[in-house]
Amino acid sequence: MKTYITRMMTMIMVLFLLLYGTYKWMNARTFQVFGNLTSEVNTDKKVVALTFDDGPTENTGKILSLLDKYKVKATFFLIGEEIERSPEEAKKIVEKGHQIGNHTYTHNRMIFKSSTYIKKEIENTDELIKETGYDGEIDFRPPNGKKLIGLPYYLHKNDRETIMWSIEPDSVTNDPSKKLAVVKENAKPGSIILLHPMYDKSVDEIQVLEEILAALTKEGYSFVTVNELQKLNTK
Repeated sequence: MKTYITRMMTMIMVLFLLLYGTYKWMNARTFQVFGNLTSEVNTDKKVVALTFDDGPTENTGKILSLLDKYKVKATFFLIGEEIERSPEEAKKIVEKGHQIGNHTYTHNRMIFKSSTYIKKEIENTDELIKETGYDGEIDFRPPNGKKLIGLPYYLHKNDRETIMWSIEPDSVTNDPSKKLAVVKENAKPGSIILLHPMYDKSVDEIQVLEEILAALTKEGYSFVTVNELQKLNTK
């Protein structure tokens, strides 16, 4: 009986460790099993990359106006379905000279998916991005940052890079008044900042964006696109 209980406890422990390991691996910001991943870069220049996930939505114009005000170029990881709903908003991003990345077609989590599903999600969105007039390199960011084996393998096979982030105030606090502090405390040369103002109805996130732009500009930071930031990597 003792031997049976010991074996059961061992199996439960192994299962727990496997599940925990899979969870940590799936959410890792700085590691994946295939291909290249960037969550920040090493640089001695005081620059950061500002990135926006999701959309485009009706908030696109407000975001672009603020970026214009501070003379900032940013990177937008757009969802294919949202581009279809708001093609003109997507085109405005291109017209303003910002970088566009692929955030899948449906924004479903890209784990435990078939290779056919992954291919369709990414390539359909690539086509929609090109239809906006964007002709630059299309980087990729997984929805919610989640990935295991299939997605990194597809990206590696197609010479695509995964772009993650080093600062995400939304993951630390839901209080808009505290998000600026999170960014200021963690910002350093080469940081990639992730914000989510596209679906904000209260304009709190738009206000946070302006506070971040004003504060980091005052501290001497310049804002560049992800591709521009990668070119400054000294590693």
